[in-house]
Amino acid sequence: MMHPSKTFLLGGFLLFASMASTAEDIVTEAPKQTALSTSIDKASEMLMYALSLVGVNYKYGGKSPETGLDCSGFVSHVYKQAAGLVLPHNARAISLFGQKIAISELQPGDLVFYNTMRHAYSHVGIYLGENKFVHASVTGRGVEVVDMQESYWVKRFNGARRVVTSRLPFAAASSE
Repeated sequence: MMHPSKTFLLGGFLLFASMASTAEDIVTEAPKQTALSTSIDKASEMLMYALSLVGVNYKYGGKSPETGLDCSGFVSHVYKQAAGLVLPHNARAISLFGQKIAISELQPGDLVFYNTMRHAYSHVGIYLGENKFVHASVTGRGVEVVDMQESYWVKRFNGARRVVTSRLPFAAASSE
């Protein structure tokens, strides 16, 4: 039996995948839309990879799924593996990348930031859609999906950034 949150996420990905198919159809008719299709495909890949890490152990300073991940290690790892984009291993430093966006503009793949350690931008996760995000939580919980509307997260929200846009789909990819 599939866990209810994974069932919800699977449904969300099927919706997201259907959006990608729609974008591909548009690309066939209008070649100048290729950047949008690439962005949707990369975002979908990134989200699938991020969700494949649910359950990985939390480790402060962790950078790999094998030994454990912390929040910025998780985000950096996902962006590097799924998009080839190198981000720093520090939530505050990551918060300087990309374009600042309003919470009402959030799209799957955007980054969400929280004050969880008595200073701004001390925690980061990846927005999934439907007010959910995936992040490396704490020891004993590890990588998990949570609802942004839970009072804990609402009180601590610092902002959101779009690191990847349809205008610049993963163009900042690392040559590493």
